[in-house]
Amino acid sequence: MSKNIEQKCLAKGVKLTEQRKIIAKIMSESNDHPDVDELYNRVSKIDLKISIATVYRTVKLFEESGILAKHEFKGGKARYEELNEGHHDHLIDVKSGEIIEFVDEEIEKLQEKIADKYGYRLVDHKLELYGVKKKP
Repeated sequence: MSKNIEQKCLAKGVKLTEQRKIIAKIMSESNDHPDVDELYNRVSKIDLKISIATVYRTVKLFEESGILAKHEFKGGKARYEELNEGHHDHLIDVKSGEIIEFVDEEIEKLQEKIADKYGYRLVDHKLELYGVKKKP
């Protein structure tokens, strides 16, 4: 799994320098949605010569190539995840910044129903829920 982004780059004809390979590897192994600063912190542990500018340029290239998805969640920096075929929504903890990905068939059906009610055929959507953890 750690080579997903690298494989997508090769399939799309994106040239992979050694530094881009490291960035691709770290993004592929990420279970969260890191921002550029966090990604830079992770890659610099592997190669101190990678600059933050290189990380910014690489992330932008991967985004423009349809390899990474950029999310601009409320009140924070742009965060990134690997662009996958499957759809999912996000629940964001406003205190910790934790992001939970989920799919809920009831929500999907309700969105279709609402679009239909107003005379539309739904072609795409993005759902972001913001909350704080309940106290036990």
